[in-house]
Amino acid sequence: MADSILVIAEQRQGKLNPQSWETLAAGQQLAESLGGRLVAALAGKGVAKLAEEFTAKKLDEMWFVEHDLLEPYTPDGYAAACRQLVEQLRPALVLLPHTYQVRDFAPKLAAAFQRALVADCVAFRRDAGQTVFVRQMFQGKTNADILPAGATPHFVTFQAGAFRGDQVKAGEKKADVKKAAIKLDAAEIRTKPGELFREAKQAVDLSQAPVIVAVGRGIKAPENLEMAKKLAGLLGGELGASRPICDEGWLPMERQIGSSGQTVAPKLYLALGISGAIQHVVGMKGSRTVVAINKDQNAPIFEVADYGIVGDLFEVVPALIEALEKGGSA
Repeated sequence: MADSILVIAEQRQGKLNPQSWETLAAGQQLAESLGGRLVAALAGKGVAKLAEEFTAKKLDEMWFVEHDLLEPYTPDGYAAACRQLVEQLRPALVLLPHTYQVRDFAPKLAAAFQRALVADCVAFRRDAGQTVFVRQMFQGKTNADILPAGATPHFVTFQAGAFRGDQVKAGEKKADVKKAAIKLDAAEIRTKPGELFREAKQAVDLSQAPVIVAVGRGIKAPENLEMAKKLAGLLGGELGASRPICDEGWLPMERQIGSSGQTVAPKLYLALGISGAIQHVVGMKGSRTVVAINKDQNAPIFEVADYGIVGDLFEVVPALIEALEKGGSA
């Protein structure tokens, strides 16, 4: 299957990472562009049922890689298992979501094939019969075109929000499900996993939030955060922030969004008093719908917003809260 594309989806503790669907959407678009086969895979322990979720999608085959040594997750186990799968399938491209877990094992996987990892891409295009991948540089101020060289397979990860998971196409027929034959030895697992990042006390993984209410300097004082928290709660979302808010200690660093924080792609991103510096925008521009509230009509955030409200957030936000509360009690 030298002309095929392999999408390695991610699960942890029996739950799919939503970015897996985004990567599958990228794989579908690449397969259509290249005219090649599309294959997906899922690794772990007891993932056969989870793999079934992919069979209704437009792909040629669905593979699952099961082994007792793949639970809990370790970079050694996953790199070894995925290496064997790639050797069996021999794809031209291996696509993965750019998640914490993938960033942990994918470099090791690519190095096993003596290949570089083209990481954190935001797009691709065909140019003179070749596939060029686009990734951001200098905190999103410029884009770099990357053309993988040498023999296949080539390894690529896509940034959260680069493709939309809800645009994954359904297949005309159910894809075949196959189990990969792999061998793992306990001696290969040299790492001992600690506590998961998102399970740490007070930690939050904003990349999984469907709605984010983010605050910037316009919030003025830490006591005003309660208003934003209330709005986030009514919307069923999480509270995020630009870097100055976290630098001041008003919110923990885990809430920071941007080039030096988390990259997010929620269904709704509500920016309160955020100017829209490029360092922040690179972390949220993949959001499906962006609503900005800022009293400065020339604020850069309006350039990326789908809806903009030029006004005082201390007047607009209470009105939104009141409307949501009335709607909830109706």
